[in-house]
Parts: sequence; C-alpha cells; structure tokens
Amino acid sequence: MEISIPRSNLTLISHPLCPFVQRAAIVLLEKDVPFERINVDLANKPDWFLALSPTGKVPVLKVSQTDGSEAVLFESMVICEYLEESQSGAKLYPASALSRAQQRGWIEFGTATLADAWQFLNATDHAMADAKQASFRDKLERLETVLAVGPYFSGSNFGMVDAVYAPLFRYFEILDPAVSKPIFEGLPRVIAWTTALAARKSVIAAVGEDYAFRFRQHLRQHQALLAH
Repeated sequence: MEISIPRSNLTLISHPLCPFVQRAAIVLLEKDVPFERINVDLANKPDWFLALSPTGKVPVLKVSQTDGSEAVLFESMVICEYLEESQSGAKLYPASALSRAQQRGWIEFGTATLADAWQFLNATDHAMADAKQASFRDKLERLETVLAVGPYFSGSNFGMVDAVYAPLFRYFEILDPAVSKPIFEGLPRVIAWTTALAARKSVIAAVGEDYAFRFRQHLRQHQALLAH
C-alpha cells in the first residue's frame, strides 16, 4: 500500500547565499519543523515572487492555512519571531522579558555587524576594505565583552542571537586564514563562539553543500579584493 506523506505547511522562499534566509532556516531546523525550500534568482526575480514579497527580498515564508489559503510573512526576524511563538521545540529566547529585550538589542547589533562585514568582504578598493574591516573588528571587540562563558551567546543553550550571528561568521570560515585570523586575534570568547556555531548541526544544514563555491564565485563576479 502506498503511504501518503503529509505536505509541509511551511515554505521558505530562499536564495542560496542570503544570510537572512539562513536565520530562518536555522530556527526551523532547531525546532525540527518540516518545511519546503524554494530558491529564487534575485538577479531575475520571477513575477510570482514579486507578488509575494513587498520588498523584493528574501526570506519569505508561506504558511498554509487549514482553509486552503496561504499567509505570507517577510523580513527575517519577523519570520523567526513567528516561528518561536508558533512552533514547538526548544525555545530560542529566555523566559525573562528583560533578557529577551536585551537579546533583541544584540540581534539589531548583529545586523549592523553583518553590514560592516559584508562591505569588507565585497570591497573593491583598499580604503573601503580597511575602513570596514576596522569597523567590523570594533564590533567584535564589543561582543567579546558581553559574551557569556559559552559555548553560545548566553551560555550553554543555543538561542536566537546565535541563529543571527552564525551566517555572518560562516563567511570567515571560507576565507584564507591569513585574512580572517588577524581580524579575530585576541578575542578568545568570540573565537570559541564562532567555533561552536560552525559545529552546530542546524548551522551546517542551513546552506547547501556548494555554499563555499557559490560564495567564492560571488566575490569573483563582483571583483572583490578578497577574490584574489
């Protein structure tokens, strides 16, 4: 007898390199929630995608309703917060309202940190690369002062802040150590944190096996200094 496999009611609209998509994917994987994933070409956005995403960006999460309709969510942290509130599995925020608010602040800081890192990685001139590397390093130094004993941001439990920073640190695992090592030098807690995140199953599974190749190809196509 043929067994019918129930279709997931969650569909993550994605791009293979997008760090914001990775946030949502990590949360889904941490909560062990079945979901479908559809990648779109952001350089040639299909009409059906533009009809779903008001910003024209990923991620987008489609949520199938019991009446057959579909609800659409956009913006990575909106999606992550929805999943935290609606899905079972390990909680990624602490019970304390004050602690949750503090962690949301560090999530915002993570978005600013990602912006500096991304501009450094994609820089095509040395002045921009040096400025953004310095700004990124400053933010890492601030993180060093607030990190718990570890291995994760707040201690022994993986949380939402970890899901936000993991895609950012992934870039630096791909770079030549001669480039990445000096940026993290003298920051033992940050280094231990990045190591723990890189080994986390949900973080590993949030991207395809060809992620490193795709990222290097991206740097070459954009003629970034680091491509050479």
